[in-house]
Amino acid sequence: MVAHLVRLKLDILRNSMRRSTAQLIGVIFGGLYGLGILVLMIAGLFGLSFAPFEISKTVLVLAGSALVLGWLIVPLFTSGLDMTLDPERFVTFAVPMRQLLTGLGLAALIGIPGIITLLASVGTALTWLRNPLAAVAAIICGLLGVATCVLGSRALTSLSSNLAGSRKFRDLSFLVLLIPLMFLGPIITGISQGVRNFGQFLPGFADAVSFTPLGAAWSVPADIVAGAWGQAGLKFLIALATAALLGWLWKVSLARALVTPAYNASKRRSAGKLGFFGYFPATAWGSVAARSLTYFFRDPRYIGSLVIAPILPFLLVVPGLYSRGGGGGWGMAAFAGAVAVFLLVWSLASDTSYDNTAFALHVATGVSGFSDRLGRAVAYLVVSLPLGVIYAILGALLTNSWTTLPAQLGLVIGITLSGLGLGSVMSAIWIFNVPAPGDNPFKSRPGNNFLFALLQMAGLLGLAVLALPEFILTLLATLGNQPSLGWISLLVGVLLGGALMVLGLRIGGRIFDRRAPELLGSLAAQK
Repeated sequence: MVAHLVRLKLDILRNSMRRSTAQLIGVIFGGLYGLGILVLMIAGLFGLSFAPFEISKTVLVLAGSALVLGWLIVPLFTSGLDMTLDPERFVTFAVPMRQLLTGLGLAALIGIPGIITLLASVGTALTWLRNPLAAVAAIICGLLGVATCVLGSRALTSLSSNLAGSRKFRDLSFLVLLIPLMFLGPIITGISQGVRNFGQFLPGFADAVSFTPLGAAWSVPADIVAGAWGQAGLKFLIALATAALLGWLWKVSLARALVTPAYNASKRRSAGKLGFFGYFPATAWGSVAARSLTYFFRDPRYIGSLVIAPILPFLLVVPGLYSRGGGGGWGMAAFAGAVAVFLLVWSLASDTSYDNTAFALHVATGVSGFSDRLGRAVAYLVVSLPLGVIYAILGALLTNSWTTLPAQLGLVIGITLSGLGLGSVMSAIWIFNVPAPGDNPFKSRPGNNFLFALLQMAGLLGLAVLALPEFILTLLATLGNQPSLGWISLLVGVLLGGALMVLGLRIGGRIFDRRAPELLGSLAAQK
């Protein structure tokens, strides 16, 4: 059964490359990129064998800890990029739990991230070649570190899937996990302000991390080289206990997920309360806009975007508190509104994908492509534009530079309208494997690959290019103290952004009219 699960994962990878030439090219580019990273890692690990002992130990412990932390955190914030087999599909097959865990664990290593992690972890033995015993220990501890990565990732994903059955958790999980981002700026800035000599700080920090589950496995070979056998044994036990605990958590959470389906509670509402539908005209685009706005405040998958967009600009604002002794340095705050809307409007590119099979209503009722695109764009406009304007005004207030407000408003409006136009086109062409309605918002679904990541990056770059005129004018008006350019930026943002939005709506509408059945077929295939 274990071998069968591994073959299933290989079949998924092979079939994904057979779907189209474009996906095959994406996989090839991803493989070449991963191979390049792996070569650099192996070369660096070998180079550390000639470095002083303290440097080698510090680099390996901190890098290994970061690797484990990445495997724990990244799956919670990404969707569709992981191709691990979905355990829920094995509910009716009564696969023995031990074989299911082993098979899914090995299958998680099949892929570019898993292969790189495995080879790089085992490759840490290259750093300790001069001490054969430490090199052997590095191989064993490297495999233990890989097990910690996989077991931790699967355990957290499975636990979040169980909790996702609670509607209250689905609505609050993003807040719990993302609000700490607000403090990332102060933490980083505080460390950089308080630490004068990183050469003295990092070794001590690595020593402290080496006694934690994140870094214990990676420091055992260094302790063997140093002759600290007691510390080496203690840290190996910590690493072993960590892997065992994560394996147990995964087993318990997976067993519960296999027998306890997620429950979606419904709430009764009194008649006559139409919500957002009461504020839009009884037209095709009005209905689409009202439905999209309802999703923003009721669907946990959309709530994430609505939480991320206002929070991330704080990463620009808060460090300004430290840049001039705490009394100023708010210059980047003026651009917080542009950052917020940039992140929010780009979500429109995946909006059709979030419809899932409900998209059949658009096809069955004959909603025109332009009405569909316009309704979605209006919903995003209602959400994003006020947020950007509020941040622009707040930035002018904090920097006491009201003369730059027109420039910031021009940038916000330009990004918003241009992004809505570009997103309207992209969401009519590509379908992404996003979490299905009712699923854990953090759930990763098989099917996406390196090509789709490239498409997302290309789209973000394209949006930046479309808004480049407003950005240049805003930058000149802000840094060059030329208020007249600010009014030009506002005018360009309204006119150029508006033209790009209308153009995107019309092009996206035509593509939608032509490809609606294909889009529905792609969405239905994700079930």
